Amino acid sequence: MAKPRWDSALKFLIILLNLHLGSVFSAPPADPIAQQNLDRVAELPGQSFNLSFAHFSGYVPVNEDSGRALFYWFVEAAEDPHSKPVVLWLNGGPGCSSIAYGMAEEIGPFHIEADGKTLYLNPYSWNQVANVLFVDSPVGVGFSYSNTSSDLLSNGDKRTANDSLTFLLNWFERFPQYKGRDFYITGESYGGHYVPQLSQAIVKYNLKTKEKAVNLKGYMVGNALTDDYHDHLGVFQFMWSAGLISDQTYKLLNLLCDFQSFIHTSNSCDSVLDIANAELGNIDPYSIYTPSCPANVSQSNGLRKRRNTVGHISQKYDPCTEAHSVVYFNLPNVQRALHVDPGHAPSKWATCSDVVSMTWKDSPRTVLDVYKELIHSGLRIWMFSGDNDAVIPITSTRYSIDALKLPTVKPWRAWYDDGQVGGWTQEYAGLTFVSVRGAGHEVPLHKPKQALTLIKSFLSGSSMPASEQLIMPASEQLISDS
Repeated sequence: MAKPRWDSALKFLIILLNLHLGSVFSAPPADPIAQQNLDRVAELPGQSFNLSFAHFSGYVPVNEDSGRALFYWFVEAAEDPHSKPVVLWLNGGPGCSSIAYGMAEEIGPFHIEADGKTLYLNPYSWNQVANVLFVDSPVGVGFSYSNTSSDLLSNGDKRTANDSLTFLLNWFERFPQYKGRDFYITGESYGGHYVPQLSQAIVKYNLKTKEKAVNLKGYMVGNALTDDYHDHLGVFQFMWSAGLISDQTYKLLNLLCDFQSFIHTSNSCDSVLDIANAELGNIDPYSIYTPSCPANVSQSNGLRKRRNTVGHISQKYDPCTEAHSVVYFNLPNVQRALHVDPGHAPSKWATCSDVVSMTWKDSPRTVLDVYKELIHSGLRIWMFSGDNDAVIPITSTRYSIDALKLPTVKPWRAWYDDGQVGGWTQEYAGLTFVSVRGAGHEVPLHKPKQALTLIKSFLSGSSMPASEQLIMPASEQLISDS
């Protein structure tokens, strides 16, 4: 008598459950291609256009004992993905979603219309030049989760770096066709900690295993938290010089918040920050010259929360794009399309987690020591800054770079985009700095075209574009005029 084919039926049932739930802890297929097929996104709600590229989303386990898993969204390059590098993007907070910001309003190919239900293509998506990976990190952020509730109360820099490294190792097992590919890490804001710390963890892991498990070539951070002393010094100077705060408040900020941690501040520092917020008025401190979203009445609290909570650009700047993301990613059909496990989905998806940010544990006062270490490792390291940001302003970044005491290789100059000044740049031994004129805290949000030029230059290892027109020296101009 023939044996019943219960094994085959059970395997088929598991595949169906994975397709429906996207759970990473329910015996996923050993075949990575099969798992990729489970993670592949067929079509998104609100999508009225065809795609020339594939994209995938789902969970990757980072600690099976506690049941920690990070949610990812991977977008292949629009053309010839097998010849292009992989770029990881990390948003900060700490506690903010890379899906909410990096993907949905900055460098991703899909952006959300004001109705919160319709998508449109971003013409300046970074997947024009790279395969782009977005990860919600740490657990408790976005759709990332842990089966151990205490994990959400014990996040910090060290565990975030370790979990992110584990994620990458496991992700490359799921996508082996990208193993050995040139790999770069990018991010912004509190990503100024995440990005160099993860880079350091990768370098140490590669040295320990004596192989390039992750073929890290470099990293780039924007408006990045780097060094508490220099960051505070730059913030207060920027606000005062831009006419946002009074002389007295400026003096008190320097007196009471000097050397304070950006994550854990003193009561006296908090009090004067409240005064500074009141003096700012109802503006968006992340982009001081663009309109704030009328619906976001708490936006001025950004100086203390250090969040990425600004709008986005489509044809016209929309300061309320965060609200559009909240609507879209809470839609059940959107979560189904992205393989979000209903058993682990948040009761209400949010762009940032208050639980994560308010219970953050270890946060070093500086990562300049990490920069010094990694500069000597030969990585390509760039820092960029939107010059209209009052949260981690250009003054902060320049003070931090100056503290590294690096010799200048190419002096300060303007760089150009379509014949107009796009910003300024200076190249040091081991580090390149780029400012983006007119951009706020989220550079690709306010200046998407210039941001695409930035990533192209970074990936190619070339300098930012010079003027298309030869500027005649003043001495020669005087001679020609005479």
